[in-house]
Amino acid sequence: MKGTFLGEFEEVVLLATCVLKEEAYANMVRKKVEEHTKRSINLSAIHSALYRMEKKGFLHSEFGEASKKRGGKRKRIFVPTPSAMQALDQIKQIRASFWDIMPAISDDGNA
Repeated sequence: MKGTFLGEFEEVVLLATCVLKEEAYANMVRKKVEEHTKRSINLSAIHSALYRMEKKGFLHSEFGEASKKRGGKRKRIFVPTPSAMQALDQIKQIRASFWDIMPAISDDGNA
């Protein structure tokens, strides 16, 4: 299991790349993460997480086509690897196993 654990932020960023597919470039990932977390996210934090996960082997990147809108610059598209999908599945199973044994939470927040 060593090496498969992701931090919460990395997990959310990785999930966003999976959802976005060929549109998984940093700014779109940021927007998707903000949409689902209801938090403002700094673009540099997204870049850091994407490059860190690429270094770990959870993502690989490729350049998309250049566009006039971006001043001729190409977008770096991030694609999840099979090991990313395995890690996400493992995280989902771990979380589900804890929720299965979690005591019911009352209205006052006590278990």
